[in-house]
Amino acid sequence: MKILSIENYSFSSIAKRIKDRQSKQADVNTVVKEIIKDVRINKDAALFAFSRKFEAVELKSLKVSKQEISEAYLQEDKKVVKALKIAKVNIQKFHKTNITKKEAKVNTAQGVQVWREFRPIEKVGLYIPGGKAAYPSTVLMLAVPAKIAGCKEIILCVPPNKEGKIPSAVLVAADICGVSKIFKVGGAQAITAMAYGTQTIPKVSKIFGPGNNYVTTAKMLVYGEVDIDMPAGPSEVLVFADNSANPAWVAADLLSQLEHGEDSQAILVTLSQSFARKVQQEVLAQSKKLPRYNIVKQSIKNSFIVVLESLNQAIKLINDYAPEHLEVVSKNENQILKNINNAGSIFLGSYSSEPLGDYATGSNHTLPTSGYAKMFSALSVESFGKKMQIQRITKSGIKILRATVETLATREGLEAHKNAVSIRFDSDL
Repeated sequence: MKILSIENYSFSSIAKRIKDRQSKQADVNTVVKEIIKDVRINKDAALFAFSRKFEAVELKSLKVSKQEISEAYLQEDKKVVKALKIAKVNIQKFHKTNITKKEAKVNTAQGVQVWREFRPIEKVGLYIPGGKAAYPSTVLMLAVPAKIAGCKEIILCVPPNKEGKIPSAVLVAADICGVSKIFKVGGAQAITAMAYGTQTIPKVSKIFGPGNNYVTTAKMLVYGEVDIDMPAGPSEVLVFADNSANPAWVAADLLSQLEHGEDSQAILVTLSQSFARKVQQEVLAQSKKLPRYNIVKQSIKNSFIVVLESLNQAIKLINDYAPEHLEVVSKNENQILKNINNAGSIFLGSYSSEPLGDYATGSNHTLPTSGYAKMFSALSVESFGKKMQIQRITKSGIKILRATVETLATREGLEAHKNAVSIRFDSDL
């Protein structure tokens, strides 16, 4: 990882350098638009053709059968099944606190009550990435809050492997969550199928889940036909660490995100040149021992160690970068935390390693990337529903509001608005 020191670079040039490489988007719009067009016109036939093209597999059916789900339990290690169940419990515990189904009624005036009630989105689509790894944990992160929200129909799309199979751990995770409508479709074509519907895959109202540039671009292009959770692209982590941190631990946490894919990014921000060099050495040493070293050595090219001169500079850089994951390992963690406005998920202290949040703390690992944490939140139960405004006005309430409404409606030239209130006073209330 290259060291960018404030001694050699200006703050603005450092910020620009790391943001230019932050989950840099490939120009895939043209390809994705063609995929969307093909799936909209040819539906299932296009999906089978894309499986032949991208996964080199001739599928007989897009839908995962009950038998395949049963076989997954026989194929999967019992320790993995147990771990998935434990993780699910923790995710449930946290996510059940995310939602208020019916908010308190507010009396905005005498005889006027206003409140909100939560309603689930009835049909949702969940996308689980494939390719370089299996992600049963993402199934839990998406399906658990969907179930808590009360979504009636949950569609799950996963890319198949060259044998036309879905990873057994993914199928077990889906079954543990009570999701049975699982389809062997990946990439932009899966997003399109869920957005518009095919003969086999139902159309949904909102699509959730992370993916590569093709998946993220497809989500952005179908937005409007359906809602989407957020732009969730290649993974990223920013670690702020001072001299109290263990350089080997920090390096390990940086590498944990770099193994996701060649387009992942890790940033270390510190105020110590000597600490920066120690972490740099650890990253080099540890990376060579990783099974996914070929991926890591590519993603390291997107990654930097930044040495700044003050805590204020560090906080400014963090908020400007708006990381998907932020680790804070510092004696000043409380001061730093209260000044952080932009981050997807924050991990405080030496033992709060980011992978704990990926799997087992109960927090959600579906997070905004590429700076979108400036305006998007982590996935939650609320993401799977919407809040309806409700109001009840009594006779005394309409009398109190009458003059205000009639005056404003007249000012806006909306006579029918005024009349809808005035007509109720033609007879004695």
